Amino acid sequence: QVQLVESGGGLVQAGGSLRLSCAASGRTFSRTAMGWFRQAPGKEREFVAAISWNGGRTNYGDAVKGRFTISRDNAQNTVYLQMNSLKPEDTAVYYCGADRFAYGLGSTLSTAYGSWGQGTQVTVSS
Repeated sequence: QVQLVESGGGLVQAGGSLRLSCAASGRTFSRTAMGWFRQAPGKEREFVAAISWNGGRTNYGDAVKGRFTISRDNAQNTVYLQMNSLKPEDTAVYYCGADRFAYGLGSTLSTAYGSWGQGTQVTVSS
Protein backbone atom coordinates (compact mmCIF):
# COMPACT_ATOMS: atom_id res chain seq x y z
CA GLN A 1 0.00 0.00 0.00
CA VAL A 2 1.19 3.48 -0.85
CA GLN A 3 2.06 5.81 2.03
CA LEU A 4 1.32 9.48 1.34
CA VAL A 5 2.51 12.67 3.03
CA GLU A 6 1.14 16.08 2.03
CA SER A 7 2.91 19.38 2.58
CA GLY A 8 2.79 22.98 1.44
CA GLY A 9 -0.39 24.20 3.08
CA GLY A 10 -0.63 27.46 4.98
CA LEU A 11 -2.28 30.83 5.29
CA VAL A 12 -2.50 33.03 2.21
CA GLN A 13 -4.43 36.12 1.20
CA ALA A 14 -7.13 35.97 -1.43
CA GLY A 15 -5.60 36.13 -4.89
CA GLY A 16 -2.42 34.45 -3.73
CA SER A 17 -0.88 31.12 -4.63
CA LEU A 18 0.24 27.94 -2.91
CA ARG A 19 1.83 24.75 -4.14
CA LEU A 20 0.92 21.52 -2.39
CA SER A 21 3.09 18.43 -2.59
CA CYS A 22 2.26 14.82 -1.90
CA ALA A 23 5.22 12.49 -1.45
CA ALA A 24 4.53 8.79 -1.94
CA SER A 25 6.45 5.76 -0.78
CA GLY A 26 6.51 2.44 -2.56
CA ARG A 27 7.44 1.18 -5.98
CA THR A 28 3.92 1.37 -7.43
CA PHE A 29 3.63 5.16 -7.59
CA SER A 30 4.61 5.37 -11.26
CA ARG A 31 1.71 3.06 -12.16
CA THR A 32 -0.87 4.76 -9.93
CA ALA A 33 -3.34 7.54 -10.68
CA MET A 34 -3.44 10.23 -8.01
CA GLY A 35 -6.06 12.68 -6.84
CA TRP A 36 -6.51 15.72 -4.63
CA PHE A 37 -9.64 16.23 -2.56
CA ARG A 38 -10.56 18.80 0.05
CA GLN A 39 -12.86 18.99 3.02
CA ALA A 40 -14.08 22.14 4.71
CA PRO A 41 -15.63 22.12 8.20
CA GLY A 42 -19.17 20.78 8.10
CA LYS A 43 -18.94 19.80 4.44
CA GLU A 44 -18.36 16.56 2.58
CA ARG A 45 -15.06 15.72 0.93
CA GLU A 46 -14.92 17.42 -2.48
CA PHE A 47 -13.03 16.41 -5.60
CA VAL A 48 -10.36 18.92 -6.62
CA ALA A 49 -8.12 17.34 -9.26
CA ALA A 50 -6.79 14.01 -10.51
CA ILE A 51 -4.03 12.84 -12.79
CA SER A 52 -3.58 9.56 -14.63
CA TRP A 53 -0.77 7.15 -13.88
CA ASN A 54 1.44 8.53 -16.66
CA GLY A 55 0.37 12.17 -16.36
CA GLY A 56 -1.30 12.15 -19.76
CA ARG A 57 -4.79 12.91 -18.49
CA THR A 58 -6.05 15.34 -15.86
CA ASN A 59 -9.46 16.11 -14.36
CA TYR A 60 -10.55 19.14 -12.35
CA GLY A 61 -13.50 20.02 -10.21
CA ASP A 62 -15.64 22.84 -11.56
CA ALA A 63 -14.76 25.07 -8.61
CA VAL A 64 -11.05 25.06 -9.41
CA LYS A 65 -10.88 24.79 -13.20
CA GLY A 66 -8.59 27.41 -14.68
CA ARG A 67 -6.99 28.19 -11.30
CA PHE A 68 -5.44 24.92 -10.11
CA THR A 69 -2.99 22.63 -11.92
CA ILE A 70 -2.14 19.07 -10.97
CA SER A 71 1.14 17.50 -12.06
CA ARG A 72 3.36 14.61 -11.11
CA ASP A 73 7.03 13.66 -11.11
CA ASN A 74 7.32 9.90 -11.20
CA ALA A 75 11.08 10.07 -10.68
CA GLN A 76 10.47 11.87 -7.37
CA ASN A 77 7.35 9.88 -6.41
CA THR A 78 5.54 13.17 -5.93
CA VAL A 79 2.30 14.74 -7.10
CA TYR A 80 1.75 18.49 -6.96
CA LEU A 81 -1.19 20.86 -6.84
CA GLN A 82 -0.42 24.41 -7.95
CA MET A 83 -3.16 26.69 -6.67
CA ASN A 84 -3.45 30.20 -8.09
CA SER A 85 -6.01 32.99 -7.63
CA LEU A 86 -7.03 31.51 -4.32
CA LYS A 87 -10.39 32.43 -2.84
CA PRO A 88 -11.68 32.24 0.75
CA GLU A 89 -13.96 29.39 -0.33
CA ASP A 90 -10.85 27.32 -1.12
CA THR A 91 -10.19 27.10 2.62
CA ALA A 92 -10.15 23.43 3.59
CA VAL A 93 -7.98 20.50 4.53
CA TYR A 94 -6.49 19.13 1.32
CA TYR A 95 -5.85 15.39 0.97
CA CYS A 96 -4.07 13.42 -1.70
CA GLY A 97 -5.16 9.93 -2.57
CA ALA A 98 -3.73 6.99 -4.51
CA ASP A 99 -5.93 4.91 -6.79
CA ARG A 100 -6.75 1.42 -5.58
CA PHE A 101 -5.70 -0.09 -8.90
CA ALA A 102 -2.84 0.34 -11.32
CA TYR A 103 -2.95 2.29 -14.57
CA GLY A 104 -5.95 4.41 -13.65
CA LEU A 105 -6.97 7.55 -15.53
CA GLY A 106 -7.70 9.70 -12.49
CA SER A 107 -11.15 9.26 -10.98
CA THR A 108 -13.31 12.05 -9.59
CA LEU A 109 -14.77 9.66 -6.97
CA SER A 110 -13.17 9.40 -3.54
CA THR A 111 -14.15 5.74 -3.36
CA ALA A 112 -11.66 4.99 -6.15
CA TYR A 113 -8.76 5.86 -3.86
CA GLY A 114 -7.45 3.33 -1.39
CA SER A 115 -4.68 5.29 0.33
CA TRP A 116 -4.83 8.80 1.77
CA GLY A 117 -2.43 11.22 3.36
CA GLN A 118 -3.00 12.97 6.65
CA GLY A 119 -4.04 16.21 4.97
CA THR A 120 -2.65 19.74 4.90
CA GLN A 121 -4.58 22.84 5.93
CA VAL A 122 -5.07 25.65 3.43
CA THR A 123 -6.57 28.88 4.75
CA VAL A 124 -7.36 31.79 2.44
CA SER A 125 -8.11 35.11 4.10
CA SER A 126 -10.27 37.77 2.49
